[in-house]
Amino acid sequence: MSRIGKKPIALPKDVKIQVTGNVVAVQGPKGKVETPLPKGIRLEQKDGVLTAIRENDSQAAVHGLARALVNNAVEGVTKGWQRELEIVGVGYRAELKGKGTVVFSLGFSHPIEYPLPTGVDAAVDPKQTRITLNGIDRQKVGQVAAEMRSLRPPDPYKNKGVRYAGERLKKKVGKTGAK
Repeated sequence: MSRIGKKPIALPKDVKIQVTGNVVAVQGPKGKVETPLPKGIRLEQKDGVLTAIRENDSQAAVHGLARALVNNAVEGVTKGWQRELEIVGVGYRAELKGKGTVVFSLGFSHPIEYPLPTGVDAAVDPKQTRITLNGIDRQKVGQVAAEMRSLRPPDPYKNKGVRYAGERLKKKVGKTGAK
């Protein structure tokens, strides 16, 4: 039996769950998130607790996944998800243009404009080297962070580029001169 799949999901009082076919709609104070539910997994709700139950052992591989997806949706509509990015490099920076576009200066000959998808908000600190992404959908926030990081991935030789906050990089040694 899946250890994660067996864990119950605590439902706060202000969260409503509705299962329609294989889609779970979770509504809370921050908004509404819809999550697909794999076939053979059903949700049971009693006493403010939600439990994922599989019909037979052929769904063992997706049992924990289904529970984790629903738990992420519940946590997203109550607390929300946040991801931070750091920009390292001389002249590298980001700024907000309007409400839905982040403009990056990453050492290319042109600035890069990244339009934010609906449901994801960004905030840039005053130094313009730290971006905070917020949203209620964990997958969408993580995907936007990954796409922003891929604009200029961290360089292993100079440690310049866009990285996740707290990401540890292994610095490589450059070429040694011939003597």
